[in-house]
Amino acid sequence: MTRKQRRLIMIGGSLGVLAVAAALVLSALRESIVFFHSPTDIVEKQIAPGSRIRLGGLVKPGSLKRGDNLLVSFEVTDGKSDIAVSYQGIVPDLFREGQGVVAEGRLEPGGSFKADSVLAKHDENYMPREVADALKKQGRWQEGSGKGNSGEVKR
Repeated sequence: MTRKQRRLIMIGGSLGVLAVAAALVLSALRESIVFFHSPTDIVEKQIAPGSRIRLGGLVKPGSLKRGDNLLVSFEVTDGKSDIAVSYQGIVPDLFREGQGVVAEGRLEPGGSFKADSVLAKHDENYMPREVADALKKQGRWQEGSGKGNSGEVKR
């Protein structure tokens, strides 16, 4: 075997090991990624039951019910579609009807959502600068907006 052949075998073997490592990393990342959806996205895209997702929207007024053993059920709405959510645990202090919420969990076969974590959004008056820039590009930005204290743009 010549020197050139050994070098090619080493380079080929190294590229093979690198490809296997990259495939393993991408496989692990695919399982840990959780996508964010609105209720309308879930209804229109017909997401498969059992899928792990994040559901975001507003807690529909009049839908909040508290049960035994910290069981909480409510509906998340985006104004167009509603998704029933059940959660067992302590909800955040900011959680209430009409407030923004993000629930992470699994979609049930009946179209309801079983959450294993619930996050309440705070202060809807501010948004990240990137979002404000995107709204400006779409022509949906409302004039008269100012900047907040933390460098975020006020709606």
